[in-house]
Amino acid sequence: MTDLVPTTMCGVVLTGFGGYDRLEWRDDLPVPVPGAGEVLVRVGAAGVNNTDINTRIGWYSKAVSGDTASGAQAGFAGAGDDGWSGAAFPFPRIQGADAAGRIVAVGPGVDRARIGERVLVEPVFPGADGTSRYFGSECDGAFAAFAVVPDRQAHGITSDLSDAELASFPCAYSAALNMLVRAGQRAGDRVLVTGASGGVGSAAVQLARARGARVWALAGADKAAAVQALGAEAVVPRDADLVAAFGRDSFDGVIDVAGGVQFGALLQVLRPGGRYAVAGAIAGPLVELDLRTLYLKDLSLFGCTLLGAGVFAELVGHIAAGRIRPLIAATYPLRAIVAAQNDFLTKRHVGKIVLTV
Repeated sequence: MTDLVPTTMCGVVLTGFGGYDRLEWRDDLPVPVPGAGEVLVRVGAAGVNNTDINTRIGWYSKAVSGDTASGAQAGFAGAGDDGWSGAAFPFPRIQGADAAGRIVAVGPGVDRARIGERVLVEPVFPGADGTSRYFGSECDGAFAAFAVVPDRQAHGITSDLSDAELASFPCAYSAALNMLVRAGQRAGDRVLVTGASGGVGSAAVQLARARGARVWALAGADKAAAVQALGAEAVVPRDADLVAAFGRDSFDGVIDVAGGVQFGALLQVLRPGGRYAVAGAIAGPLVELDLRTLYLKDLSLFGCTLLGAGVFAELVGHIAAGRIRPLIAATYPLRAIVAAQNDFLTKRHVGKIVLTV
């Protein structure tokens, strides 16, 4: 640590599963000390994500079967103590999977020349034993003034974008890019993106276009123009009859963050040999699968959480080159996290809501 780094900091602590009363503002949190191979990042801004709310309300518990909206305010009374990984979730926890900031201190074994470097944090931290920690879930995250992260997960970036703009990228855009990579998206592919007005969906539209795909999207009618401006060739309502709208066997790939009742139709509009990738289930986690559709069409289904090798580095390259742009719906100070989550839950926005730290 240096004289420029204080010993205490402000931040928001999640004290348990439940409603907004579980989010506690603190200004006496100890500043973490970087260990071997780690860096200390002064957080400039942090994005709001579905996973923040899903964790707060206990939605990842296998005891919960409802969609996220049904428990988003008060949580789920029947939730167990299991988090997304299946293990008991550790409280208290500083959440926040997105971080843009600067390195202000380094631990043993890290080049001191990194101090002062502007960085984006890759939010999944792989361990030597094959397990992974998710930033803001298995370890403290970005909803505080400082955060410790592994040196190799702090990606240096040179950009004229603000911290708030940069903080809109890590979680949503890496999740979107990871789905595209896992689904083997190639130039010229026809890709359908669900939830295209949200953070991950709007990122997927941009990234698929940047990688040479033709893109169609599902979104609310009031957001169709904004999604089309991101590069979608056409936008249809999220509750549309997809077979009637597109025809069977129309797409090479489906990028899904919604799940719910449209799942079967999404497989119907995939061509034989098509690929479906999912990294969210905001419309409902339990779906009906006709196995005949799966095997007779030779479909491939990909569940996507942990980032593949090189995915985040590719994302940083797209940002630095200006091939994708930040889409900020609103910014709030960190202390107004409840207002930010309320705004997020209305789903009236296109893009990302960001907290300035």
